[in-house]
Amino acid sequence: MVSTQKQFFAQKLEMTQIFREDKVIPVTKVQIITQNSNQDKEEWGDLVVGQKVDVKGVSKGKGFEGVMKRHKFHGAPATHGTKHGHRSPGSIGATAPQRVFKGIKMAGRMGGKGVTIKNLEIIDINKEKNIIFLKGAIPGAYKSKIKINISGEATKNL
Repeated sequence: MVSTQKQFFAQKLEMTQIFREDKVIPVTKVQIITQNSNQDKEEWGDLVVGQKVDVKGVSKGKGFEGVMKRHKFHGAPATHGTKHGHRSPGSIGATAPQRVFKGIKMAGRMGGKGVTIKNLEIIDINKEKNIIFLKGAIPGAYKSKIKINISGEATKNL
């Protein structure tokens, strides 16, 4: 029995490379998590080799970072009167409103956000071990949970 499932939950295993006769393909190895209590049903649905999928995951957390790393600020000059503020953000607002407006880019926690990578190609499928090889990188750390959607298919947000 073949299901028409459009959304799959998986676990990121590792990144590796596949060597073809003319090129090297960077791939991410992903294991599909069983979602049905009935083991007679097939978990794979419409997934085939060469198909494009969208992958949603949570990026790696990078801790508390300053504005130069977090928001790509260039910092203050090394000379010409700069004494201690080489990596500071500079001015965060004018004197007149006497407050800081919402949305000002400041130092803070970086990473750990939801990320969607679109149109990743399925390179290989191992149905015995429930493993899919996706071309390119996907968000998250080792063994992190991800959601795979077939590209172009509208699915309900969970």
